[in-house]
Amino acid sequence: MLTIIVGIALGLPLLLYLMQDHLIFHPQPAPPAAPRAQGRVVETVRIPVADGIALSGWLARVPGATGSAKAPLIIYFGGNAEEVSWMAEMAPRFARWSLLAVNYRGYGGNPGAPGEKAMFADALTLYDWAAARADVDPTRMAVIGRSLGSGVAVHVAIARKPAGVVLITPYDSITAVAQAIYRFVPVSLLLRHPFDSLARAPSIEAPMLALVAAQDRVIPPVHARRLFEAWRGEKKWREIPGAGHNDIDADPAFWAAMQTFLESLERT
Repeated sequence: MLTIIVGIALGLPLLLYLMQDHLIFHPQPAPPAAPRAQGRVVETVRIPVADGIALSGWLARVPGATGSAKAPLIIYFGGNAEEVSWMAEMAPRFARWSLLAVNYRGYGGNPGAPGEKAMFADALTLYDWAAARADVDPTRMAVIGRSLGSGVAVHVAIARKPAGVVLITPYDSITAVAQAIYRFVPVSLLLRHPFDSLARAPSIEAPMLALVAAQDRVIPPVHARRLFEAWRGEKKWREIPGAGHNDIDADPAFWAAMQTFLESLERT
């Protein structure tokens, strides 16, 4: 019995360490067809990033956006098992805002492998690429991060100071979420991808909207609340009753809250 106990005590942390990339990241295949958005010009983009690779995605542009009539822009960062072309199709919901949705490394047919360091660096490259476009207003760029992508959006917020941040089913850190599940495992010593948003939040002045699923069983709302309370800038908490982690966008209140938030950014 002692041998079994010792084996479990040593084997479980080792297994979690070796398997953590498979537990955190769930790359999805490329979409069967390029997305379309009514009333938008959806441009397929390939953006060079580090390591000599390029990431594919879509820019759904507001009609008439040019060098003399620049449009505000949303950059969307998806969840750990999400292929983001569907969000390009939702671009008309964002009225006067263009939208950029690019799959992570290893997702949507893109080359490379996901990881915190690479995803953070890639996100900043995407932001800078978009800010340099003639049809984008670099003073009115917002980032949206969902689930795992909320950590990416938070990193961009502290490094590039966007006009606003929307965090969908966010967390304080992956370390904290994992520690709540594996209570007797030294998660902080094993995790290579901590995505520590809580440490960054007190330094971020950008206004933030937190969209939280009241019945979230993947990332319980307590993790979002810790991040929300630590956020330095103006912030709004919108909890969707009855929503779960994966179906929060099924509620019309989800889209209405984002639209209202984006409208508030246009007035600043």
